[in-house]
Amino acid sequence: MRAMEHGWRSRSAWWLAWALLTSAGGVWLARAELARLHEDFDTDGRIVHRLLSQQVVQYDAVLATLALLAPPADGPRPEQRLPAINPAILSVLRRDGEQPWPEGPHADALAQAEARSRTLRRAEVAAPDLPAGRYLLVLAAQPASFALAIDLAGTIPWRDWPMDPRHSPVRVRVVQGDRAYTVQAGRAGDGPWTFGFRKTLAAQSQPFDVVAERSVGWGELPWIRITGWSLAVALGLAALHAWLRQRTARRRAEELLRLGQAARLNTLGELGAGLAHELNQPLTAVLANAQAARRLLDDEPPELEAARDAMTQAAAQARRAAEVVGRLRRLVDQPRGPADLQPVALQELVRGALYLLEPERRRLGVAVQDAEAAAPVKVRADPVALEQIVHNLLVNALQALEAVPADRRRLAVTTGSDGTNGWLAVEDSGPGIPAEALPRVFDPFFSTREGGLGLGLSLCESLAGQMGGTLAAGRSSAQGGARFELRLPLAAGSAA
Repeated sequence: MRAMEHGWRSRSAWWLAWALLTSAGGVWLARAELARLHEDFDTDGRIVHRLLSQQVVQYDAVLATLALLAPPADGPRPEQRLPAINPAILSVLRRDGEQPWPEGPHADALAQAEARSRTLRRAEVAAPDLPAGRYLLVLAAQPASFALAIDLAGTIPWRDWPMDPRHSPVRVRVVQGDRAYTVQAGRAGDGPWTFGFRKTLAAQSQPFDVVAERSVGWGELPWIRITGWSLAVALGLAALHAWLRQRTARRRAEELLRLGQAARLNTLGELGAGLAHELNQPLTAVLANAQAARRLLDDEPPELEAARDAMTQAAAQARRAAEVVGRLRRLVDQPRGPADLQPVALQELVRGALYLLEPERRRLGVAVQDAEAAAPVKVRADPVALEQIVHNLLVNALQALEAVPADRRRLAVTTGSDGTNGWLAVEDSGPGIPAEALPRVFDPFFSTREGGLGLGLSLCESLAGQMGGTLAAGRSSAQGGARFELRLPLAAGSAA
């Protein structure tokens, strides 16, 4: 279960990394796009302000020219030809001397604007009707004052306009107070991001503000680039994950190779011990029989010198064989004394062994029940020897589980202590060990598995004994398979 949880956590971590990197990159791309749109918006706003300012300044220049030339009232009126030249000027009004302004709905407004113009010495706006795009511009002068009726729609220089008024999302208005004339409708207020631009026209006589607004909706974000970034992150993380898995597999293979080399060395020692045990008795018998035959032949007189020499050579060869076997045992045996023992945490060693066997456990679909003690259990042991024992017990358990259906495969590893010894138990739900085979399960060259050498458990028991511990085998009552329990003395200072 812990391995499954670790796998889920690992996958969740990769998904979380992908989500975080995708989100961070998406936010960065979105902010960059919003910054670009904002910059374009500001540029268009400044261009619009400059174009409209140039237009309204021209009206001041027209009025100043009319006031300067002041054509005679009883002569030709050249100013009346201005609407034909400039479509933004709807008409030109004139007041001579003490005469009133022409009768009409804006006569009073013209008089008031003329008074302000005379005081301020500049043109003044009269009767502005911004929603309709109309206003009057009055300049007081002598001998005649002039007024222009201006159409804002004709004021817009569409030829130089920086935006397409039919499709641009920017709304542009000319505003005075709470009244406004919409130059281009655009769209505003329908997106989570809003840009704004406001600046007064560069003509004191016409104090209108140019207001530009733009909303940016979700659909305007660079989704294609964000999707591309997401795919790039996924590919990058997949490559990193594959590289890490390859490196992990390489390290696991190196650890297994190291364990295998140690196992082969120890197995060779166990094999030498087994061979010495198996060959010593017959070699001793050969030696004894040869010596007896020599004595008997010595009692027989003549003509038997050749037989005596042959039996002598047989005895010498038997001694030589015994010495060779003993020399092999001394060569491969690596006794481990107290100097090799050190505190080892059983839980950490179990986790390391399960990590090395993770590919095999996944292949078999084996769920591991790992019940650890509340506190770390530290025993006095040789780390390499103890690692080999645990590895062999787990490998034997996994091999036994191959013989049962996948839905019945269970493996339990528990650790604990009894105040004197620390213990580690490995239980599986495999076929188990026959009752008649239990007494011989640790004998050299005895195996219940077809093709087995019968040296693994014998070696584990020998290693446990060298460290002052024991290894016992039995049947698992809970799992219905086999149970092996290793006991080793607790290290000094280890909690009971």
